[in-house]
Amino acid sequence: MTQYINLQEETLIRGCVKNDRKAQEQLYRLYADEMYNVCLAYEKDRDEVKDILQDSFIKVFKSIEKYDRKGPLKAWVRRIVVNTAIDHFRRKKETDSFVDVETISETTPEQGDRQGGQGLKDILKMVKRLPEGARMIFNLFALEGYSHKEIAEKLSITEGTSKSQYSRARQLLQQWVEI
Repeated sequence: MTQYINLQEETLIRGCVKNDRKAQEQLYRLYADEMYNVCLAYEKDRDEVKDILQDSFIKVFKSIEKYDRKGPLKAWVRRIVVNTAIDHFRRKKETDSFVDVETISETTPEQGDRQGGQGLKDILKMVKRLPEGARMIFNLFALEGYSHKEIAEKLSITEGTSKSQYSRARQLLQQWVEI
């Protein structure tokens, strides 16, 4: 078994297993900024993002003894954050947040984004403007590497809905990039 953690992480893990508040705070500080940005990929409302992040770290602390050290700790934490964002999404909207791909208005990016040669920051802004269901599926497929079958199971939708939402998200992003 390959160990993926360093001594600092091992110390934090052991402290968190013992419910040591200082270790929990240090683990939180180590990953909070990056995981906050992960949450932003799934939710626009910053108050909701903070809730998702808080819920995620509560889950991390409650289940840290289950971390098997077979992969990087950060990847394990990220998986919990993504799954928490998915749970939040399901509770918030269920399947009514998935838009009819035939009736989406051809919304365009704001004037400030119409500058050709977009950087990663500009593209991420565009992703945030996608319709909620399409954004969720785009993030899960393109950023997290889930298959459409896995996405369908996680979100309680059909595989076809996942594929069509992803396709529509890509189309909108391509249109916005070309502007």
